[in-house]
Amino acid sequence: MSTAPGGPETLEMMELDTPQPGRGEVLIRVHAAGVNFPDTLMIRDLYQFKPPRPFAPGGEVEALGEGVEGLAVGDRVLALTMAGGFASHIVLDACAALRIRDAMPYADAACFIFTYGTSYYALKDRGQLKAGDTLLVLGAAGGVGAAAVEIGKAMGAKVIAAVSSEEKAAFCRELGADETVIYARDMDRDAQKAFSTAIKEAAGPGGVNVAYDAVGGDYAEPAIRAMAWDGRFLVVGFPAGIPKIPLNLTLLKSCQIVGVFWGAAVKNDPKGHAENMAALFAHYEAGRLKPRISARYPLERAGEAIEALQSRKAMGKLVVEIA
Repeated sequence: MSTAPGGPETLEMMELDTPQPGRGEVLIRVHAAGVNFPDTLMIRDLYQFKPPRPFAPGGEVEALGEGVEGLAVGDRVLALTMAGGFASHIVLDACAALRIRDAMPYADAACFIFTYGTSYYALKDRGQLKAGDTLLVLGAAGGVGAAAVEIGKAMGAKVIAAVSSEEKAAFCRELGADETVIYARDMDRDAQKAFSTAIKEAAGPGGVNVAYDAVGGDYAEPAIRAMAWDGRFLVVGFPAGIPKIPLNLTLLKSCQIVGVFWGAAVKNDPKGHAENMAALFAHYEAGRLKPRISARYPLERAGEAIEALQSRKAMGKLVVEIA
């Protein structure tokens, strides 16, 4: 639990009463919870949403509140939670819970909705990615980045995965990336030029049609310099800092800088979200998408999982499993 703003070391194990569902709510017994980058921000009060404390950053239906239809006790479900996932039980609006097939392990379900939901919305709805396009993914070995690589391939794009090490490049090639580019950890002007040149070489004369930026900082400008005419640069996250973009580049490239705020999109367009999730489940069942879980942590070590994520050491997904 987070009881005060701070890093993963400030999280505490706490025993609380099991919550009870109210009207239109369900009580979910949590089996696994995915670890996502917003968790690293929420515990420091740096995210767009600030849940009331104490909260747990980050199943199956045990009880139904009055008026709930379409779910039954014992149903296997996954759900998107802004907080409360790192706990044995959580109460949610029934509409937030999606039934899953028995063939989908709980750990896969926990790692599915946030990363694949974000990346599919970004590429399909915001980036308008189509078969034959060239897609560049920055931070391609991370959770949303790895999902973007897989989804890009499933949508028929040529995928260039940009990462910080050869180990991560090999991981992305296993995901299906057509090309990999390794960028420097310290991105000075010379490193920026080298990075942009490497992207252009990997993309070929047509350039990058869609760039998926889950890194930010000084890594963004080199990607925009490699954009194709009428390209779409997707702003997904800023673990390396908020970039400062020379806007003359967007004029010269006639390209767009497009924001991706998936959490708000889920609330503003629930029908579109449901359609996207149905498409993602179909890709999963066809074997085109598969969460790559690189580490599993028990609940009492959830802080270590968040630390591993914020240090940018993790590849694929990290999951907290609740016994």
